[in-house]
Amino acid sequence: MRFTNLDMDALRSFVSGIEAGSFAQAADLLGRSTSAVSAQLKKLEEQTGTELVRRSGRGLALTDGGEVFVSYARRLLNLNDEAVAAVRSPELEGWIRLGIQEDFGETVLPHVLGRFARAHPKVRIEGRISRNNELREKIASGHLDLALAWDDEVSSDAERIASLPLCWLGSAQQEPLWNVGAGEPLPLVTLEAPCLLRTLACNCLDRRGRAWRISFISQSLGGLWAATAAGLGVALRTPFVRSADVRVLDHVQYGLPELPSLGLSLLRPSRPDNSASAHLALIIRQALRDALPQAWIPQAQHGSSDHWDDMEKSRT
Repeated sequence: MRFTNLDMDALRSFVSGIEAGSFAQAADLLGRSTSAVSAQLKKLEEQTGTELVRRSGRGLALTDGGEVFVSYARRLLNLNDEAVAAVRSPELEGWIRLGIQEDFGETVLPHVLGRFARAHPKVRIEGRISRNNELREKIASGHLDLALAWDDEVSSDAERIASLPLCWLGSAQQEPLWNVGAGEPLPLVTLEAPCLLRTLACNCLDRRGRAWRISFISQSLGGLWAATAAGLGVALRTPFVRSADVRVLDHVQYGLPELPSLGLSLLRPSRPDNSASAHLALIIRQALRDALPQAWIPQAQHGSSDHWDDMEKSRT
């Protein structure tokens, strides 16, 4: 059996082009000409035996095969970068204190810790899963080196790495225990205060003129999911890692306010990053790209449609 060895430079150009929204812009970022990037894309299509991008209006879009391939391409690049870092930086030592929002503790954190530990076995990580306010306080006081937290749109030094849609959530098995049409106050299932999403829910309902009451307060996400699944009320959260017993409610059907998206940011203390925290931040970004839908990850400013046209012309 003959094996095909994919070109890592070509993979990086392909992924950069998709994430930047323009292969011409990717060429600028990578220090290559547009024709060189076009040749790399053609090489990948020859190696995979499938068309990866197609013409869409005045631009280019991923084909079905391209959508499958881009996920593998990211994973290959992540593993490549991890392997190189492990070999080049075996001397990296010390310790780093990481805080992470509870929503991502069971999904993103194990992957992040595993990858970092393999790359830098001499670095000790002190991890903390906590609420948003506590993470921000510990970053401000210097008790954490890095934190993944919801964006409060106040911190100017936060690096937004994702934007997740907010939604109203209810039981997947039964209707919430309140009469939608009788003007009864909406029962809310929330985390105990202070809670950013609890405040958002109350403010949104107040602006809509919708009466509400707190029906259940939990100290943890597990309790919030259990109460919501039992039909004790409605919760405001993102759809990420929601319990299987909880469903997204149609806000129009239930007369609920439409909700905005919520930014997810990497926070750092005022002192400069060390090598360990900078590499850990890179792994967190990559882990979120793997875990979240692409639409939730902010992309670089898209190039003009002429960039796409130029790219397409160079392929023909």
